[in-house]
Amino acid sequence: MTAFYVLDVPENTSVAKVAAEAGAAVGRVGPYFEITADESIVVDRRATGCRHAVWYSCIAGVAGGTVVQHDKDALRVDPA
Repeated sequence: MTAFYVLDVPENTSVAKVAAEAGAAVGRVGPYFEITADESIVVDRRATGCRHAVWYSCIAGVAGGTVVQHDKDALRVDPA
């Protein structure tokens, strides 16, 4: 299981929404969205509408995987 965490603030809610639309499960752990999947998780930045500063600071942690892409196009977390 691959997971990454995003702080639940208004600027980051679109990241969780787009991840859910892409097939990931979105739950909560304390003040964070926990975004999980059995395979790679890919979130398209343009679909989130995030500004670059928000986009590059949205990820708070990763479990069971590795961030392999976090650029102007997408955030991708692959299983470890």
